[in-house]
Formats: sequence, structure tokens, C-alpha cells
Amino acid sequence: MANSSSGSLAEGGEGNKAGFIPLVTVVDFHHHRGPEVERWFGVAEGQDPAADYDWTLLPFMALSDGAHASTEDFSYFTLLRPATDDSPATSLFGISCTRQLDASQLLVRPSDVTRSTVQKAVVVIADSPQFFGMLRERLSVVTSAWFAQREFSDTEILRRFQESLAEEKARGQMNEEVDRDQYLGMSLRELVREFRWQTLVLLKCCLLQPKMLFFGSRCERLCMMQFSLISLIPGLLRNLQDCAGPDLNNYEKKLSRPTSLRTSDRNSLLSYMGLPLQIFGKGSLFGPYTPLQQLDVLADFGTKSYIVGSTNSLLLQQKDRYSDILINLDENTINITSTSLRAALALSHSDRRWIDFIAQEVNDTWDEANPGRPKTMGYRGSEEFIRLQFEEYLLSLISSVKYHTYLTQNAHNPKATLPHIEGDPSTDFGHEWVEYWMKTENYRMWNAHTDSHLFDIVEPKHPCAGGLTIDDVQRRIQQQVQDLHLDERFAVGREVLGRNLVAGRDKASTIFNKFYADMEAFREAQRKRAEESRDGAEKNESGQINVDLTKAQQTVSSVGARAGAYIGSWTSWADQKRKQGWGRSSSSSGGGDNNRGGGGGWGFGGGRKPKSGNTDSSSEKNGTPLNSPALSSPGFSSEKIQMSNVLHRSSEGYEKVRPVTQDSFDESVLDAAGSADESGSSSPVSPRKHALPERDSKSIGTNLEGGKYGDAVGGTPEGKNDIKKEEPKPTETTTT
Repeated sequence: MANSSSGSLAEGGEGNKAGFIPLVTVVDFHHHRGPEVERWFGVAEGQDPAADYDWTLLPFMALSDGAHASTEDFSYFTLLRPATDDSPATSLFGISCTRQLDASQLLVRPSDVTRSTVQKAVVVIADSPQFFGMLRERLSVVTSAWFAQREFSDTEILRRFQESLAEEKARGQMNEEVDRDQYLGMSLRELVREFRWQTLVLLKCCLLQPKMLFFGSRCERLCMMQFSLISLIPGLLRNLQDCAGPDLNNYEKKLSRPTSLRTSDRNSLLSYMGLPLQIFGKGSLFGPYTPLQQLDVLADFGTKSYIVGSTNSLLLQQKDRYSDILINLDENTINITSTSLRAALALSHSDRRWIDFIAQEVNDTWDEANPGRPKTMGYRGSEEFIRLQFEEYLLSLISSVKYHTYLTQNAHNPKATLPHIEGDPSTDFGHEWVEYWMKTENYRMWNAHTDSHLFDIVEPKHPCAGGLTIDDVQRRIQQQVQDLHLDERFAVGREVLGRNLVAGRDKASTIFNKFYADMEAFREAQRKRAEESRDGAEKNESGQINVDLTKAQQTVSSVGARAGAYIGSWTSWADQKRKQGWGRSSSSSGGGDNNRGGGGGWGFGGGRKPKSGNTDSSSEKNGTPLNSPALSSPGFSSEKIQMSNVLHRSSEGYEKVRPVTQDSFDESVLDAAGSADESGSSSPVSPRKHALPERDSKSIGTNLEGGKYGDAVGGTPEGKNDIKKEEPKPTETTTT
């Protein structure tokens, strides 16, 4: 079994760089001279690698523009180590940690420190960026501890740090042939979430080897973005020995076509398929952080393509000169200035469907607390999931391109096509992109060192192959709407509208609150008035009830007293009449008189002759209680009992119809009573006969309610003015 080309190259490269010991240096920002190297660790006394290797730009790479704006910042850069007697020219990689300290906090302040802050950077230079992910954390701790001493002349901690790196290098811990690409660069989850479908655009752009310029105000994020992007090409981070200068081409010189394959070995499969695709070869440059002092290298005629980053906004003003595509990380925008490149980077329906699937997986498993890990703790959406998806995409891509080349060479041979593959699968990756890629240096290098029938190993088919669907249409419309950047165009209007809405809401809230307060005050006033009215009505009602009760009590007492006196007077009168006789003797003579002497039921005497004059006065003389106070009481009705009706019936009507004989029950009783009285009396004639004159109806009437007593005696009440007066007659006396 033969070793793969990349594996052979890696072994050779590591062998050439086996003697390079990681170096540690301190870069200081001098207030008069600017950035400069202060001291080295890991080299012989008096040796200056910056001068030996012509690293004049090392201080500017270590102290990035804008590093003073943050407490801690990191910079990543590449250095070219010239060829020596025993090794060819190669690329070295540097990582620096920049911090600053207030000059007043220094225990010993040197005389050349004239500004308020001291800014220094601790730099580690190694032969591979593969372990920079772990090295970054260690460098941050060491730099913080050194600054915490507040005494920069004490460099013991830096010396021991360099010795530990040299020991690890000697033990071979930094030479392990393992795939550690995922430990360097920005989290792929963050990369996909920020750039979504444009992540695939950036990857395909790297393969076309244009001039790519990244811009961002934060140096570490700027560099990590570039490392994350190139790590999507399997095995590329382990083969960057030619990226520091456009003249390096060691990778291609030692590249050979693999002759065997172990499908169970991932590295063997990748090598047989021609990975990594070497985008940094002859005429290419990689500078994660590139200072302005290196612009002459970018503008050099021999520099055909590069991937560089800058934190200086001056490059934005000359983006047409120094870039074919500008990626602004502060605004998360991609600006393609080259027309041909823009057409080639247009994603096909299958490409868009595929990258949208990955972006959806990342969004569905996104965790704000830990962006680098899915919230489901599962495989889908993880770093490894994303990396393997891109690896599958690239394998399908190169297999489809190989099949495309095969179809072109056998265009007139219908038996040359694969029966299970319909048409040309490379069109799913974009026909214009394939044509553009076939003109690049990395395609030439790959095509020359790979087998022509790679499509027999990996199926030449897009992972999301298929025609246009309704989902693709919706996705494309959404993409076009996003490309309009409506949010940016209407940002000012939205801000103004937002302020107006807030102001309007505040005014409306104030108005409604005032209206509500007024309504509450009005309701409270109404409630108080209602309570006052109710209290006044209750007071008046209680006072009126007291007055009425008092009057009623007085009236009841007066009526009771008068009624008692009235009944008592009538009782006394009746008792007198009974004792004196009822005005008629049972043994009296004179028939004519007897006919008129029949009692009218109460023994008033039919033979009585009324006297002229006021009958009321005669009643008072005889003691008749007709003018009793009870009769004139205001408590009685104005209607009166018409006692005259009784007398009138007794004197007129009854005299005509009654017989002489005693047919009446009343008459017999009264006669019996009268005979008993007469028999016991010395005088045969009752003295009451002469004393009691005949009364008229008006004098006898009482103030009682009309009709009651009239009904009791059986008479019909008549009008008050309907009174018939009789002529007085002389009283007849009977003598014995």
C-alpha cells in the first residue's frame, strides 16, 4: 500500500520543520519610535531572528491597528522564513496577545514612558497554526499574569513559558498526524448562523482564488473568520507551508499521484481524491492580519490571489484596487466588485437547497448560552456535523467535475455514460462556476495529480440534486428581498417612526390617564352628592315621622277621651229616662193622643209637641248630651247622624200606619216599663212629659258619621235641610 500524496507531503514538511523551536518575543509600543521588538526567548544570547529573517513587519503585525481600544486582543499573522543551507524557504505562523496597563500602576516607571498607558504584546511563533486553538488560552493566561506583576523587567514567567513549548515540541506533541482543524478558528456554527447561505459562496470563492479582503474592527474575529473558512477544506490547515509568500511552491514540488486506497481510512480516501485543494501555492498569499505596510506585497505583479484581513478603514476606500470581493464583518456584508466573479458565485438551486438545510439545522439547535454546542447535545447541527457536510459536498463536487471532464472527452461514445447518472451532474454545482474553477491553479494542480475515474469511488451527484421546486422559488424570492437591504435603507425611517410611535403612545397614555382621572373625579362628586341627598332625605323623613307620630298620638288620645265622654253621657241620659219614664203612661186617656203617643222605638213620645225656638238650647236645659265635646271633635267626619229622621218617622209616618193597639214589641216593652213606673209613683203623670219638649231633627243630630245610627233604628236618613217643623200644641194633662 502506498502512502497518499498529502500524507507524504506532511511527513516531509514536518521533517523539514522538525528543527524549528517555538519562539516567544515581546513587542513594545514605544511612544517615539512606534512598535518594536523588545526581547526574544528561545534563541541564543545576542541573536535577533527579526533581523536574521528580515521580519521588519513583525512589530506591526503583532500590534494591530485599534488594539488600544480593547483590554485584550489577539492577532494572527504569517511570516516567511527564508531558505537556509539545510531547509528550503517555508511559512511560519505567529499569534500575539496585546494588553495595556495604566502607567501610574507600574512599580518602577522607566524614564522613556511618557504617556499614560503602556502597551505590549507577547508573541509566539510556531511552524504550524494547527494547535493555535489551545495555544491561545495558554498565551492569554501568561500575558495576564505578566501584566499583573506591574514590573515588566521581570520576565521569568515568559522564559518558562517558552521552555514548556520547546519541551512539547521535543516530545513530538506538536507533530502528531491527527486532524485538529476544528480546534482553530471561529465556531463553524457561528459562521453559518451569521452568513447563512453566503457561507457556501465564500467557500466556492476561495476555490476560485480571487483577491479576497476581509475587514473588521476586531482583529481576533477578523483572523478567526479566515481560519474557519479555510478549515472547511479538509487537510488544508496542515499544508500551509507556502502561504506566507507568493514565491513559495514547495507543496506542488513534492506532490505525487496516489496509487492505492483504503476506503476504511478517511485520510487515505481524502488523499486519493486529491484533497486538500491547495489554494495557497505559486502566486498566492495568506495573511490573516495584514498591516498597511504590507500593501506593496498585495499590489505586486507576482501576487495573483490572496486571502488577507485588515482593521484599517483606509483599505475600504481602495477596495476596487485591492480586492475582487470585500467581506465586511462589522456589517456582515459581501461586496463582489468583479463582474465575472459575481456571475460564477451565483448559487444553483441545488446549492441553495443544500446550504439552507445546514443553516436550518444550526438555527434549530442554536443555544445563546453556548453558541458552539447544539442545545440538544446531539450530532445534528454540531461542529463535526457541519464539517462532514462540507466534506461530502467537496467530494461530490470533484467527482462530478471529473465525470464532466470524462463526458467531454467521450462525447461521441454513448456507452461511456454511467447508466444510473442522468446528464451532467456538474451543472447542479453551477456551470459558470465549474468553468471558472477549471482555469485556476489549484484545479490544475488537483487534476494533474488525481485519477481520471474518481467518480467510480464517490458518486458524481450533488447531495441535494433535483429540479426547481416551489421551495426553491420561495427561497429565491426571500434571497432577493434580503439582497435589497431594505432594513438598511429604511433604518433611519424606522428609527424616526419608532420615536414618533413612542411619543404618540406617551401622549395618548397621558390623555387617557387624564380622562380617566376626570371621570373618576366626576363619579366621586356624583357619589358624594347622592350620599348627601340621601342623608338629607333620611333626616327629613325621620323628623316628619316623629311629628306625625306625635300628632297621631295626640289625636288618638283626644278621640278616645271624647268618645268615652260621649258614650257615658248617653248612658246617663238613658238611665234617667228609664227612671223617669219614657214620656207616656200606659193608663192615659184621650184616644186621639194615644194614636200619636206610640213610641218610635226609643220612647221619645209621639204626643210631644215641639217648641219653637232653638232646640239646642232646650236640650242643654234638659241635660241632653247632644252638644257633647265628642260631637265637635275634629277627629270625626263632617257627616252627622240624622237623628231627626228617627223622630220624623216616629211623628209622621208611623203614626199613620201603626194601630192603636200595642202591636209593636218596642211599645209593649216600654209600656210595661212605663206602667211599672206609674204604679209606683205618687203622681200619675211623669214629670218628664212636661219638661221634655219635642226636638227638631237638627238639634237632635249628632256629629257622628252619617247613616250609622239611622240604620240601626231602621230609618232612612234624609237631607239635613229637609226638616218638617210642627206647630207646638198644648200638653194634655190627665187627672183622675
